Amino acid sequence: MSDDGTVSMRPLGLFDLELAAAIHGACFEVPWDARTFAELMAMPGAAGVCALADSEPAGLVLFLLQLPDAEILTLGVLPRLRRRGIGHALLAAAADRARETGADRLLLEVAADNPVATSLYRRAGFQPLARRPRYYRRAAGPAVDADVLVLELRTGALPEPASPDDAGK
Repeated sequence: MSDDGTVSMRPLGLFDLELAAAIHGACFEVPWDARTFAELMAMPGAAGVCALADSEPAGLVLFLLQLPDAEILTLGVLPRLRRRGIGHALLAAAADRARETGADRLLLEVAADNPVATSLYRRAGFQPLARRPRYYRRAAGPAVDADVLVLELRTGALPEPASPDDAGK
């Protein structure tokens, strides 16, 4: 990552399926493969952003624009690059794009047992909306509940983080 901490963003496209799968695989216990990304990105309203640090992939966000809402399907930051503001930058990119297309709200699910990600989302202005029991399956052990969080987009940009911090999940 650059000395100045600069992170750039670029659209995630259909030529990035293997890259998206590799990033997701490094971030999550149950990774999505390239085919899953192809299916999701082919959905009407699907869009994604790849974060770059020193011109190298650092993370991604995939979201679905279905007005009046938008939904983050996945957000991940490579483990070695977490806590540098990349997660917040990806959230801001998704929120900006959703707002530009006319969405009123941005929704996401986060594993109830992931306090780092929950903290990132709450600092970004997301509020609790609902809970989905046993939503996330685990490679080992019982499934985990998901907390559904919502960000009202009409209130403006995401608050700046107090200090750089990424969940990556």
